[in-house]
Amino acid sequence: MLEVHDQAGVRVLVLARPERMNALNPELLSALRRALKEAARDGGVRAVMLTGKGRAFSAGQDLEAVPEDRDYARVLGDYIPVIEALFALEKPVVAAVNGVAAGAGMSLALAADLRVMAEGAFFSPAFVRVGLVPDAGMSYFLPRLVGVGRALDWCYRSPRIGPEEARTAGLVSKVFPDAGFFEAALAFAAELAAGPTRAYALTKRLLWRNLEATLSGALAYEAENQAAAGATEDHAEGLRAFLEKRAPEFKGR
Repeated sequence: MLEVHDQAGVRVLVLARPERMNALNPELLSALRRALKEAARDGGVRAVMLTGKGRAFSAGQDLEAVPEDRDYARVLGDYIPVIEALFALEKPVVAAVNGVAAGAGMSLALAADLRVMAEGAFFSPAFVRVGLVPDAGMSYFLPRLVGVGRALDWCYRSPRIGPEEARTAGLVSKVFPDAGFFEAALAFAAELAAGPTRAYALTKRLLWRNLEATLSGALAYEAENQAAAGATEDHAEGLRAFLEKRAPEFKGR
C-alpha cells in the first residue's frame, strides 16, 4: 500500500494502490503519516520524495471508503495529520507527479515543498465535479502558490492542468519526459539532499511565516533565522569551500 525505500539520501515514499489509481483511504493515509514521522526522525534521510505507482500519482479520496453518513469531517480527520506532517518536515519534500493528481491527491502534492511533473501527467482539483469544496489543504496552498484568481478559476472549472500550464503558473519546478521520469525526479531530490538541508528548513519556515508578516516583523524574523543558519556546520563548510575555491560538502548540520 505504501512502498518505502532510500536512495542517495532520499526517503522515497510510493503510494502503491495502482489498481485504484492510488486512491487514498484510511490505511494508506495512516501508513503515510507513520512514514513521514520516521523520515523526520531519521538523521540519514536528507530529503523526501513522494510519488505514485503505476499511471497515477493519486486520484484522490477513495470514494468507496467514504462512510454511508458522508461525515466528511471524520474523513478529513485522516488527512489533517498527514498534511501537517508534510508541511512541518524540516527536510526538502518533493512531490514527483508521475500521472494524474486529482482532488486530495492534488492536495498532497501541493503540501510538498516542490513539485516535478511527468510530461503525461496532469492536475485537477476535481472537488466541484462531485459538489464538494477543496480540502486536505488545497484552499490554503493553492492560492498561495498560484494566486487567488487562478486558484478560483481552477477550483470552479476543475480543468486538466497539464505540464505547460502548471509550469507557467509556478506550480511545478521541472517537467521531465515520461520515460525515465522516476530517475529524473530522484536525481532532482538527491541534488536537494546533498545541499545545506538545515538552511532549507530555516528558509521554508521563513518564507511561509513571512507571507503574513509586517515588513518590520519579516526583517526581524530574517535576522533571527540568519543567526541560526550562521551557527551551522554547513555555513562554516560553505565559507571554507568558497575561500578554497572548491565545491562544498554539506552534512545537514
